[in-house]
Amino acid sequence: MEADGGARVRYEDVPPQNQDMSFILPSVSVFLSDYGWYLLFLCVGVYLLIQHLSKNRSWENQSPSVSAANQDPLSVARRQEALEASRQRMQEELDARAAEFKEKQLRLEEEKRRQKIEIWESMKEGKSYKGNAKAEHNTEEATSSTFLKPKTDKKSLRNNACFSGYNPLSGDGGGTCSWRPGRRGPFAGG
Repeated sequence: MEADGGARVRYEDVPPQNQDMSFILPSVSVFLSDYGWYLLFLCVGVYLLIQHLSKNRSWENQSPSVSAANQDPLSVARRQEALEASRQRMQEELDARAAEFKEKQLRLEEEKRRQKIEIWESMKEGKSYKGNAKAEHNTEEATSSTFLKPKTDKKSLRNNACFSGYNPLSGDGGGTCSWRPGRRGPFAGG
């Protein structure tokens, strides 16, 4: 067999090569280097989609028994009656609380009205209504609490600043008594 140039090419002269997949390796490596991350995200997305669909399919297999129970007219009627009964109980509780609140508000308004009448009567008599109100308030406090705080003299606390704790004007942060001398005089700059 002769070719155009007159040289004979024999098929036996060409050494036989092992026909494996090594010629695909460069093209696959180029493809993976260009689109590898996209391919990875695509595989993860397909995996998640399959998981989601299999979960829905298993739920659908269980749902006919649940939906059949939902379609039973007796169970539907019982469930609606129970729901209505619970709503009725909640409404009764709410009404009772509203009535209690309204009664409490009426008592408070009555008490305020009574106090205003007492103040008005004391003013008619020429008494100070503030004094009466304070006296009543103090007697109520004395009867309601068994422990009374002793009054402290604020002037003595001001005079004894070393023991009063933190004083922001002293410049010192602690509870110690420190004295700082004032400025020596005006400094004349020059």
